[in-house]
Amino acid sequence: MDKKRVIFVTDGDMVAMRAVEIAAANIGGRCISASAGNPTILTGEEIVELIKNVEHDPVVVMVDDRGYKGKGIGEMVMEAVMNNDYIETLGVLAVSSKGKDCGRFKVSCSITKEGEIIDGTVDKDGKETHTKIVCGDTLSILREYNDMVIVGIGDPGKMDFNDEIEKGAPITTKALKEVLKRSTARH
Repeated sequence: MDKKRVIFVTDGDMVAMRAVEIAAANIGGRCISASAGNPTILTGEEIVELIKNVEHDPVVVMVDDRGYKGKGIGEMVMEAVMNNDYIETLGVLAVSSKGKDCGRFKVSCSITKEGEIIDGTVDKDGKETHTKIVCGDTLSILREYNDMVIVGIGDPGKMDFNDEIEKGAPITTKALKEVLKRSTARH
């Protein structure tokens, strides 16, 4: 059986869920809406079972630990899904927030609120930070996955109204497309 290709988004609030649902559909994929929540309420095993039943490719999974410092529920879910033999993780949209968890890990790139692809990081509003530090919930686990495609992004569905649902979540869509492009280039 072929592995299911998965992209993680490290946010799970309701606005982000709607933006991620639209963006996933825009790339021909499907968001596991049940994975949303602040924090994530499903286990990694439950999410794997949902992924197995999705017909679309790729599958987008939202994880959130509600600002827990260190490895919270969202990160435990992400780790369980990533380590499942049935799953091929393409990458992660590392969502910046005003969270307590700031990490030094290399993003492959970030997408600004204007849709510009940059080498550095962005803040919650999608503005370039001019640092290499990403602050946000559900990110500390990414230090362990240096070889993965990690695309930094501001708050899905927001970013000073540039990623609104009514506009088709263009920034989140662009970030998902960038994960697809960069993960394909690695294979």
